[in-house]
Amino acid sequence: MSGTAQAPTAGEAWTPSERELERRAVRRRDRTRRGLLATAVSVVAFGLVAWVLLTSPGWPRVQALFFSRYHAWESFPDVARGFLLNVASFMVAEPVILLLGVLVAVTRWTVSPWLTPLRVIAIGYTDLFRGVPTLLVVFLLGLGVPALQLAGVTTNVFWLGTTALVLSYGAYVAEVVRAGIDSVHPSQLASAEALALTRAQTMRHVILPQALRRQGPPLLNDFVSLQKDTALLAVLGVFEALFRAQDYGNYNFNFTPLVVAAVFFLALTIPLARLTDHLGRRTMRRERGR
Repeated sequence: MSGTAQAPTAGEAWTPSERELERRAVRRRDRTRRGLLATAVSVVAFGLVAWVLLTSPGWPRVQALFFSRYHAWESFPDVARGFLLNVASFMVAEPVILLLGVLVAVTRWTVSPWLTPLRVIAIGYTDLFRGVPTLLVVFLLGLGVPALQLAGVTTNVFWLGTTALVLSYGAYVAEVVRAGIDSVHPSQLASAEALALTRAQTMRHVILPQALRRQGPPLLNDFVSLQKDTALLAVLGVFEALFRAQDYGNYNFNFTPLVVAAVFFLALTIPLARLTDHLGRRTMRRERGR
C-alpha cells in the first residue's frame, strides 16, 4: 500500500515511509516557524528595554557610575583575586554539605528506637538552620565564636564563614535528599527485604542511589545558590570579590567593580544552571520513556 513503511527483510535497513517523511517535514517547519517567532519577539522586547534605558534622562550618570570602562579595567585584577576566595569557599563547602545532608536525611529515615536521640537532633538541626537566615548564621559564627575564646578553635573568619554556609545549606540539602528517599517506590524496599538485605544495605545499594539520581537537579540548584551566597563572607571582612569591589568603589566613588564582581559570579553560575536544566530534562525524558 502506498505511503506505508515496508517491513525490512533480513539485512535490510529500515527506511521511513512517505507519510513519516511528511510528518517530519511538518514538525521541522513548525519548529522553524516557532523559532523565528520567538526570536522576533525577543529582539523586540529586549530592544524596547534597551531603548527605554538608553534614552532615559539619567542614563549618562548611571553609565558613568556602574559601567565605566576605566574603573572596570582598573578593578579587574583585585576583584579577580577576591573571587578566588569565593571559589575556594564553594569548593570546600560543597562536598561537606552533600555529606552532611545525606547523613541527616538517612538519620531521619531510620526507624530504630535506639537512634531516636539522633533523629531528634537531625529534626532540630533542619528546623533550626532552615528557619534562621543564612546571613544571621554567618554573623553568629563569624563574630560569636572568636568572642568565646575557646582553646583550639579557629578564629579565622574565612573558615568560620564557610562553616556557617555548610550548616545552613546542609539543612536544605538534607531535606532535598530526604524527599528523594521518600520518592523511591515502596516496592523497592519490599524487594530488598525479600532478598534479605539489611536496612543499611537497602539504603546503600537500593534507596540512596535512586534518591540522589532523582534529586540531582534540585541539588545542583542549591549549589548554584551556594555559589552566590559565598559573597556573604564579605560581612565578616573576608577579602572576597564583593568586599574588594565595595572597597574599590568606596575609595574611588564608583560602583563599576560591583558589576565586575557580578560578571564573575555569572560566569560560574550560568554554566551550572544550564547543566541543571539539562539534567532535569534528561530525567523527565527517562521517566516518560522517551
